Amino acid sequence: MVKKLIYVVEDEKHIQELIAFNLIENGYDVKCFDNGETMFDECHTTKPDLFILDIMLPGIDGFEICRKIKENPFLKKTPIIMLTAKNDEFNKVLGLELGAEDYITKPFSVRELVARVKVVFRRQAESREIVPEVIKVGKITIDVARREVYKDNTLIDLTLKEFELLKLLVLNKGMVMSRELLLEKVWGFDYYGETRTVDVHIRYLRQKIEDDDNAPAYIETVRGVGYRFSDKGDKE
Repeated sequence: MVKKLIYVVEDEKHIQELIAFNLIENGYDVKCFDNGETMFDECHTTKPDLFILDIMLPGIDGFEICRKIKENPFLKKTPIIMLTAKNDEFNKVLGLELGAEDYITKPFSVRELVARVKVVFRRQAESREIVPEVIKVGKITIDVARREVYKDNTLIDLTLKEFELLKLLVLNKGMVMSRELLLEKVWGFDYYGETRTVDVHIRYLRQKIEDDDNAPAYIETVRGVGYRFSDKGDKE
């Protein structure tokens, strides 16, 4: 089996070596870079399977690197894990909104980092499972291939995470999905603790797809558990 290739962009040598050693020990190929410019030069010849990005870097920071990756047609589907000492909610949400799959704060456990990497690759494999190209529920049409959502034939502007969240809920229509499960499937979080991120994205999603987001017909709240995409939307 071909080993997964991971690019690590981290300017602190001891952290760089720690990450590389443990990933190699777990069967991955690793290339380390001190800055984003050098990493992008390497991407011209070899595309990795995963990026691990520090935020505080010389030159362009990790947020800007993340944005450039997601704007690059050659790289945009490559998953990203952000690694940083910034642990406040604003920076977490910003990294996720830019398209990162996961966010780990320093100091971190190398076992946790390796576990998160495995989760990202597992989710990537699951995403290759066959799903309908177009999904229609009530007034909502999801073009999976184009990553577009329409309501009454009008295109709705959704972020990457909003799209993935909506698609997951619709594909499991009628099933109650916990906040923790939604975190794992959409954001790659395999632990409890960041469920407010789900609530925030659900609120924004309702504002965009519901006729009245205060009385939602599609995304129902199941108190104390999570959310369910309702069959009531079919009758709208």
